[in-house]
Amino acid sequence: MPPNWLLTPFRYHGHMLRVKRLEDGARLPVVAHSGEDLGYDLFALEATVLEPQVTARVRTGIAVEARHPATGAPLGLLVRDRSSMAARGLATTAGVIDAGYRGEILVLMTNLGQAVVELKAGDKVAQMIPVPVLTGLVEEVEDLEDSARAAKGFGSSGR
Repeated sequence: MPPNWLLTPFRYHGHMLRVKRLEDGARLPVVAHSGEDLGYDLFALEATVLEPQVTARVRTGIAVEARHPATGAPLGLLVRDRSSMAARGLATTAGVIDAGYRGEILVLMTNLGQAVVELKAGDKVAQMIPVPVLTGLVEEVEDLEDSARAAKGFGSSGR
């Protein structure tokens, strides 16, 4: 059964994403098509040079707090590739922002190509996707419930 917030009609009660600028020149995240786009676009705070086969931290100059608009429950955020960056050979990695994190959002980008890529201040570099926090307490048990899959993995469902 889905959680109650998935079953109730969407009602907007407040801002889903609260943003604090940490630096002059930092841009707030944007949604080009509200209600349709999955993530918020993030912008580079400053010019960054990405050498081939190297990972760099791209600063955004912002800190955020995400909450479910209907319930106020805290949300985590996943920082993922923008298709335009991926098409240039740039991959976004290590993009999990915990609900309680209030530091600067840094985008880890890896240049998978063979040429230097230069990002300008203000370039859209990644997208930030809100997700519910579903983690809870961990319970150690002697046995787990049976399932059809059991311990089968790594291609066990076919190729």
